Amino acid sequence: MSSHEKRIISAGRPLSPGAVALMLMLCLSWGFNQIAVKLALADIPPMLQATIRSAGALPVLLLIARMRGVTMFKRDGTLRAGLFAGVLFGIEFVLIYRGLLFTSASRGVVFIYTAPFFVAFGSYLFLGERLRASQWGGLALCFTGVALAIGVPQANVDANVLLGDLMIVGGAALWAATTLIVKATPLLNAPAEKALGYQVAVSIPILALAAWFWGETLTRVPGSLALSLMAYQAIWVVGLTYLLWVALVKTYSASKFSAFTFITPLFGVVAIYLIMHVAVTLAFGAASLFVIAVLFLVNHSRLHEQANNAAARRRRRSSGPAQNHPGHGRQCRRRRGRADRGAVDDQYRHRRCRRNRGADRGAVARRFRTGADHGRPG
Repeated sequence: MSSHEKRIISAGRPLSPGAVALMLMLCLSWGFNQIAVKLALADIPPMLQATIRSAGALPVLLLIARMRGVTMFKRDGTLRAGLFAGVLFGIEFVLIYRGLLFTSASRGVVFIYTAPFFVAFGSYLFLGERLRASQWGGLALCFTGVALAIGVPQANVDANVLLGDLMIVGGAALWAATTLIVKATPLLNAPAEKALGYQVAVSIPILALAAWFWGETLTRVPGSLALSLMAYQAIWVVGLTYLLWVALVKTYSASKFSAFTFITPLFGVVAIYLIMHVAVTLAFGAASLFVIAVLFLVNHSRLHEQANNAAARRRRRSSGPAQNHPGHGRQCRRRRGRADRGAVDDQYRHRRCRRNRGADRGAVARRFRTGADHGRPG
């Protein structure tokens, strides 16, 4: 099956309950990952964190690939796309981590989840996926709900904060770009381990170079908490949840699936409440319920439409081929008419042959009788 056929199938495949459950688990993990990054900053600077987690996730991917029998180094035409996706993956986290130094964490959480808009727009341009007006409206309402839940807009915003916001929006755009590259290039036919392995492996030197450029160093030996948080980021977040994300994006519609990432910042705030004991306001609870309701309504209407289309296809198949296409019934009647006329002609020729054979036998008998009457032998 070609990449184009796979894109068409994945664009029309409905989200199964298992896929939705996996996506909620990913959002929960990513929401707590934001807390892990914050807590580890006391011992490990941000760019070094990103470098260490990519370096720690690569052996995890290689181990999973070996256990599943996936060949990671076979030539399959994915090298160019994989390297390009890896460069974007590395720059994405450079922008996000550096942007968080200029803007607040709450604003960063909001702006990083502009990625679904970039995915939806890119899917429309490059993948041929179409979103209805209600789905675009659902994305906008989800973004509005997240912004209200976090508390954006905020007062006293200066140029540095706006620069940080812009860097994080750039990181969100690159996140969307890596998703689209996986869908629109030969990486779609590659195993998920290989598609993500390109990104993780190429990002290591990029992130290390960024850490060196900004002079990040370890001033002391990281404590047990920081090391455990880095293990969580490397093994679970990058090694496993990112791998599941790539596998799900390869299977389902990128634009429809990425909308669920709006739940991640809500989980992040819940994690802040549970771990850092920061109070959650009533506005946050209302906005969270609003986001979940919009996601449910948008996806419920999509599933209802897909069910109606499937029922219509079943009705067309059960009603016979005459109703599938305009004029198809007339063509069938013409073919049946020609077949009937052919059968009639065959019967006519058969009767004519029988008459001719009967006439020939009658003529022979008459000649025989005539010869006997004249005394000639028959």
